[in-house]
Amino acid sequence: MKTQLSCVFLFSKIKLSLGFKNLIMKKYFILIIIFSCFSKSFSQKFEKLTPESLVNQQLVAYNARDIDAFLSPYSDDVELYAFPDKLIGKGKDLMRKQYSEMFKNVTNLHCEIKNRTILGDTIIDHEVVTGFGPQKLEAIAIYEVKNDKIIKVYFIQ
Repeated sequence: MKTQLSCVFLFSKIKLSLGFKNLIMKKYFILIIIFSCFSKSFSQKFEKLTPESLVNQQLVAYNARDIDAFLSPYSDDVELYAFPDKLIGKGKDLMRKQYSEMFKNVTNLHCEIKNRTILGDTIIDHEVVTGFGPQKLEAIAIYEVKNDKIIKVYFIQ
């Protein structure tokens, strides 16, 4: 947003300082400025999300205890499993309820990635979670991504 505001300011200064000669050149110059100011922000909105970027997004939001940002990369019908196949939860609504409570009550909550393996649309993280007391919680989380959303997570403890 700051870049866009500076570009608008620059645009207004150029418009005022240039005379009315070479009207066509001014129009092209102004278009070049506008394009260069907005092209980066425009292209960022349409970059393809990677499985790793989605998992990173939820990790950063988890550590910030930001429930909306945390849930954003998950599909609405995400499935959570205790490895290998015990379903322990399904859907963003359930995750919102459970994680909101944890984010509210565990103020020192922090997850650190000790190791990460990426294999196509699967991310395997060795996680160390602190904030629940003196003990660290170590777990493996396996994230399965499809259509730019996390659709399944398997936990090994």
